[in-house]
Amino acid sequence: MDITYKEQELDQVAKQLLGKSNSKTLAFHAPMGAGKTTLIKAMLRELGAIDTGSSPTFGIVNEYHNEHGGLLAYHFDFYRLNDEMEALDMGLEDYLDKDCYIFMEWPEKIPSLVPPDTQKITIDIIDPHRRKVTL
Repeated sequence: MDITYKEQELDQVAKQLLGKSNSKTLAFHAPMGAGKTTLIKAMLRELGAIDTGSSPTFGIVNEYHNEHGGLLAYHFDFYRLNDEMEALDMGLEDYLDKDCYIFMEWPEKIPSLVPPDTQKITIDIIDPHRRKVTL
């Protein structure tokens, strides 16, 4: 499935991606500045997260809850990792065992740790105002 969109259409795109994904673990592949975090924020809003915050680049992982306090999602940004051992040291395997959505930015930094049933999402920059997402 390919969708070309502008930023103002993000909420619709997020809803479509969540509805069509075959996994609650999603890996986002895209160049820097393509809008990975922006798309993930829209997906978190669609899921009902009470705080959609910012990219976890400096903290590596953000945790999100619904209005009742239930765990909804983890959002990882592996950009700053030097190797897969750092992901293991932070307890990645424990996070992956939870029954919630997992959003991964820069999964190519941890290739052997990405679960086999992960849904791959690719974002391509068409121009400064349009993106193409492939599920």
